[in-house]
Amino acid sequence: MISVFGSANMDLVAYVAQAPKPGETVTGREFRTIPGGKGANQAIAAARAGADVAFLGAVGDDAFGPGLRAALAEAGVDTAGLRVVPGPSGVAHIVVQDGGDNSIIVVPGANGAVTGPAGRDAEAIARSGALLLQLELPMDAVVAAAQVARGGSSRAEVILTPAPAAPLPAELLEAVGLIVPNEHEAAALTGRDDPGDALEALLDLVPEAVVTLGVRGALYGSRDGTRLHEPAVPVRAVDTTAAGDTFAGALAVARTEGAAPARALRFASAAAALSVQREGASTSMPHRHEIDRLMEDL
Repeated sequence: MISVFGSANMDLVAYVAQAPKPGETVTGREFRTIPGGKGANQAIAAARAGADVAFLGAVGDDAFGPGLRAALAEAGVDTAGLRVVPGPSGVAHIVVQDGGDNSIIVVPGANGAVTGPAGRDAEAIARSGALLLQLELPMDAVVAAAQVARGGSSRAEVILTPAPAAPLPAELLEAVGLIVPNEHEAAALTGRDDPGDALEALLDLVPEAVVTLGVRGALYGSRDGTRLHEPAVPVRAVDTTAAGDTFAGALAVARTEGAAPARALRFASAAAALSVQREGASTSMPHRHEIDRLMEDL
């Protein structure tokens, strides 16, 4: 099983030819309301990729809360750990340009009320092979969840997507087994613009690291000396909004299934390639049979 301790947001997505500059108004071609949030996205991605998944987080008591819960449940995610708090749910305002590039403003809402694992969250984490974390919850809450995963009888590997990028406390880094930033987040964390150099710097902090490079694929490194580059699957991108979350969720599935690093990277890259060919966040994520079919062609 995989546990995901993270954010659930309703994505308010506008599709435009070109994003507006400051002070500029443009006309969009389409608007959609799509369940998202980095935590919920990774949970749905992992569930569709074949894992049993428990989501731990919060939604508000507004109109968006039931929709976020329903989207997770429909994907087969266990929502017993999704609590309801007073006030609005988290939202993300997303502008997607033709060609797939996007810009995002996240308003935390209920996610900001999460202070750490609650209720039976610790039991779910202890039963898991992996705990997926991101940084759309308060940092203290993320640290607390990571420490639960590394304490007691828990055997959960902590996999951290450090987004949005922020300084990482030593208590968090001590618990992380694998960190998965994109190249911009890796540069922000290490001060090194070259992804290869950033990878080496990340390995001074945690045992394993993956740096995603968009159309240039992904780099992997571990403290045992292994270094890998997995090329991206060549596809025409429509919307890259959830590509990183799809990659992280699928990567966690492959690792909990015992895949070697090279195969795990290829599996995650295949899932991400399928997702960018579709619009939306959670709505774009592929099912296991689709990933397996693409893997046969790689």
